[in-house]
Amino acid sequence: MKIKQTTTILIGQNIRRIRLSKGIGQTELVRLLQLQGIDMTRESLVKIERGIQHIYTSQLKGIRDALETTYDELLKETEEI
Repeated sequence: MKIKQTTTILIGQNIRRIRLSKGIGQTELVRLLQLQGIDMTRESLVKIERGIQHIYTSQLKGIRDALETTYDELLKETEEI
């Protein structure tokens, strides 16, 4: 199942923020996902982080595990400025 990003829940931006805060590069995250058996390319990750590609639930779970974070953090709503 695909999950759509909305204007208030920017999953891709959340993934990028968490990934960078942990010092993990895109290539490294993709490698960690592939080790879990999750089919993901760096190109797909870039598109997900930019919000131009939907994310599959299996990918979201893998990213949660690889980044050692929570669904709450990944699905956190953006704060209005």
